Amino acid sequence: MPQLRLRVLGDREIFGLPPKRVKLRAIKEGVPVTLSDLRVGDFVVHAVHGIARYDGLRTETILGATQDYLALQFAGTDRMLVPVTQMHQVTKYSAAESATPHLSRMGGSDWSRTKSRVSESLAKIADGLVQLYAERELARGHAFAADTPWQAEMEEAFPYELTPDQRTAIDAVKTDMESARPTDRLICGDVGYGKTEIAIRAAFKAIADHKQVAIVAPTTLLADQHFRTFSERFASFPIRIASFSRFTHRAALREQLQALAEGRIDLAIGTHRLLQKDVAFAELGLVVVDEEQRFGVMHKERLKEYRTNVDAITLSATPIPRTLHMSLVGVRDLSVIRTAPKNRLSVKTVVVPAGDAVVAHAIATELDRGGQVYYLHNRIESIYALRNALAELVPRARIVVAHGQMREREVEPIMQAFIDGQSDVLVATTIIENGLDIPNVNTMIVDDADRFGLAQLYQLRGRVGRSNQQAYCYLLYQGHKALSEEAQARLEAIVEFTHLGSGLQIAMRDLEIRGAGNLLGAAQSGFIASVGFDTYCQLLADAIAQRRGMAAPLEARGEAVIDVKINAFIPDDYIPQVSQKIAVYQQLAKARGEDEVDDVAASIRDRFGPFPEPLERLVELTRLRAIALRKRVTRVVVDEERLTLGVGSGFELSAAMVPRFAALTKNRFRFSEGKVLVDLPHAPPGSRAEDLWMPLLRELLEAI
Repeated sequence: MPQLRLRVLGDREIFGLPPKRVKLRAIKEGVPVTLSDLRVGDFVVHAVHGIARYDGLRTETILGATQDYLALQFAGTDRMLVPVTQMHQVTKYSAAESATPHLSRMGGSDWSRTKSRVSESLAKIADGLVQLYAERELARGHAFAADTPWQAEMEEAFPYELTPDQRTAIDAVKTDMESARPTDRLICGDVGYGKTEIAIRAAFKAIADHKQVAIVAPTTLLADQHFRTFSERFASFPIRIASFSRFTHRAALREQLQALAEGRIDLAIGTHRLLQKDVAFAELGLVVVDEEQRFGVMHKERLKEYRTNVDAITLSATPIPRTLHMSLVGVRDLSVIRTAPKNRLSVKTVVVPAGDAVVAHAIATELDRGGQVYYLHNRIESIYALRNALAELVPRARIVVAHGQMREREVEPIMQAFIDGQSDVLVATTIIENGLDIPNVNTMIVDDADRFGLAQLYQLRGRVGRSNQQAYCYLLYQGHKALSEEAQARLEAIVEFTHLGSGLQIAMRDLEIRGAGNLLGAAQSGFIASVGFDTYCQLLADAIAQRRGMAAPLEARGEAVIDVKINAFIPDDYIPQVSQKIAVYQQLAKARGEDEVDDVAASIRDRFGPFPEPLERLVELTRLRAIALRKRVTRVVVDEERLTLGVGSGFELSAAMVPRFAALTKNRFRFSEGKVLVDLPHAPPGSRAEDLWMPLLRELLEAI
């Protein structure tokens, strides 16, 4: 209001971002290794007996007690029913997709021999990994200072509430950075789940401590998008940012390289151009690598040089098997983000033979609702002919073309016009694979989808569905040609994992299809095929722990077995779907403390309603198992006349325990050979035995 010499400034003018906070609803999906997607006929690994075939979930009544069991088929006629309370002993078998394992014999020595043989073979790998550990522990990098007031101010400008997973990952990254040991952390989360925000906060923290930061992205378009995002977030602060890619003019690039070497640039964002020998930093403190799997071997070697004394963070939705493997065995730290953004819908994926009718319908349907379309065609020599064919199929569509051989001055205006909604269909090569975030594009069509890798298909599909609109991805293949087994497996997997947060599952399936690859130069696929990936990782972790002088994880991981005869299961009318039922059983089996059991029980009640009595009993048994675990009681057996606590041969009843046990059991207990034996009274007519011994068991456990 010039006449009053008055200017009113709001939050947006001051801070550069709208102050409105959007609360993200926590939708956790895509746990990387679960049994919930088990199908009848899949292979599993039992910790004691070895490899078996899964024959389904069965409700059985044994000795008057009804429970659910995993039915396992071993070699020959050997069969086993595993109570769901012991599901922690069963893992899904993962190896190369073509590997068909030999079933083990129950109680035989072949499984023990196989594990011993693999353990011996892993000795050299373990030695190499221990050396890597030692180098990481001994290496000394820069210990960054605590957060500054400016850090808090920048973080407050984030227009969304952080999800719990984001908060945990951010805290882990900051803790890493404030320690003297160089950080090497993998942040794994689906596209659009907030990985960039973690990088923004880490970069600001490094710059606030007078260090330079490099953000390395695999494509020019992604690097350009990062440049825009970081520039917007840091606009209110005196931070000098420069972009290094083929969009940067040569003269400007020379000036920027000199400024970077002299320390006049705080944040360098670019493609592999940042990894070339002529790029020098005055005081590099942090390297952030986005989608490392898209870089070549030479580039990764250059990144490895940076990692020796500089903090490194890797962002990925679908890490390559080798990277995932090294994170799973602990060589690299791992943070996983599984919370989906609010109102995000999973992308509907359709695998169909290529045909004009399918393409015309997909494009027309999207245009009818005011959206835009990606059409991915990865052959430059025929891309313009395809554009002309599409123009005939859908005359009203405004179609543009972009590919990697175009000059930057050609690509940039085309992409900007598409972002601004001035064109409807973008026909492009895989230059659109990483980082593009255009919420109005909600249909993608991929030509010759069988030619792409699984992680690549997942990344491509992630370019759509970035708003609250239902998105569609059409994967086309040539109907007249036969698909290879691997191609068919990839297409089946991409259709199977359509739910939100399934990036890690995709990576695990990619590991199954391709094998884990080479770790420290030694071929590992043979070992993995013989015992399965989970057991392989466990054996490797045990070998590493022994060489580091630590207690072996198998010894440190205590377990308590509850062997009782009561009805404890999930009725079919409470949770009808087998996969959901198995997921719930697995959550309960994994709970290690009473608080964890209560959290799992609360989430089940929220999703499915009040507990039926058999489930109430199962949850109470799980609580008792957690208490037994805390008290180091290894086994609880209850029959009609006696309650037995397995406490181990080194256990002794203290002077305080004896009167307490005597009072609880009315002097009906004795201690013999590592066991506490309690004679149970007969239940009165009309009552159930468990109503007597379950409260008594809890009190006895607490008294130990």
